[in-house]
Amino acid sequence: MSRKGLDTTFLHFGIRKEDMEFIETLCGQHDLDFDWVKDDLLKQFHEKKISNQELDIRTIEKIIEKALQKIQ
Repeated sequence: MSRKGLDTTFLHFGIRKEDMEFIETLCGQHDLDFDWVKDDLLKQFHEKKISNQELDIRTIEKIIEKALQKIQ
């Protein structure tokens, strides 16, 4: 029987658990720290998404650039 309840990953980032697992796999393949991606990139992306801001390519690029500046 499958476990029912709220998916906390979806609640925090708007991304289903299966999709988050896929993102984690991609991070491993590209030598990226999954926790960093999850905390810095996905959190910002989700905040813009829930505030109804337009998420065009440039906005996503800015999110990535801002996150990259934190690790330099």
